[in-house]
Amino acid sequence: MNKLKIFSGNSNPGLANKICAYLNVPPGKAVIDTFSDGEVRVRIDENVRGCDVFLIQSGCAPVNKNIMELLIMLDALYRASARRITAVITYYAYARQDTKDRPRAPISAKLLANLITTAGASRVLTVDLHIGQIQGFFDIPVDHLFAGPPVLVKYFESLKLKDIVVVSPDTGGVKMCRALAKRMKATLAIIDKRRPDDNVSEVMNVVGDVKGKTAILFDDMVDTGGSLINAAEAVKDQGAREVYAGCTHPVFSGSAIKKIEGSCIKEMVITDTIPLSEKNQSKKIKVLSVSELFGEAIRRIHEESSVSSLFV
Repeated sequence: MNKLKIFSGNSNPGLANKICAYLNVPPGKAVIDTFSDGEVRVRIDENVRGCDVFLIQSGCAPVNKNIMELLIMLDALYRASARRITAVITYYAYARQDTKDRPRAPISAKLLANLITTAGASRVLTVDLHIGQIQGFFDIPVDHLFAGPPVLVKYFESLKLKDIVVVSPDTGGVKMCRALAKRMKATLAIIDKRRPDDNVSEVMNVVGDVKGKTAILFDDMVDTGGSLINAAEAVKDQGAREVYAGCTHPVFSGSAIKKIEGSCIKEMVITDTIPLSEKNQSKKIKVLSVSELFGEAIRRIHEESSVSSLFV
């Protein structure tokens, strides 16, 4: 079997090291820095010819710098004759720009997929895409994992909460939240939301019974926190006893942390697909690792065994 190699960019070294530890594989040797004018410079410092290489990178801030790191490392590994290169993208940037929703608008999520493929990726491994159809933007295989059941739900189940209602902050997350509610043997509620502008949301209605229950809001990502906080306040106003929240990708831009700390949310549970910066630390936030989820997927891909059991 071809040798397994794991490299990572500078976006999320903590998660990459945990994945390497889970697989008992040393991190790949590479130098990633910048020239004085800001250009990204990459040098692979070990032989990867004929190897099965996994490159771990997050599309978190600084977004464009991390994307360029990913693309240049893919090119370097491709030109170094790696047998197969899997781009392990823990957070897929530009995922919200997935459709031409107004005249003369780009489809940036598709553009990024083209760039990743052209740079040399043989396949992609990612988790909780903002919309599942992004898999179809790639002409290479995509393994799309879900952090909900094995990470977030497992944690909430350990809290032994009573009378749970799973709440979808918008109609786009209904399918995911319905599956999680079924797993947790809970009821389902939906927030009917309107978005008058980018990063601006307004709660219109709560569909479902939340009175006297423990509400858990699930979303794939939290950016400015406006939608999440509005949804939390709405279910609280409708009589929810306690409000928790869980998300896979903690983008946390702008004043998101300040909003969460001042909200009725008792605990915000996130994963480490995006590293939490020092300024974004909060006692309300609980960080769970997806290292075992990614590590197991990498092991199965490398061994050519089934990954499907990780999709549920």
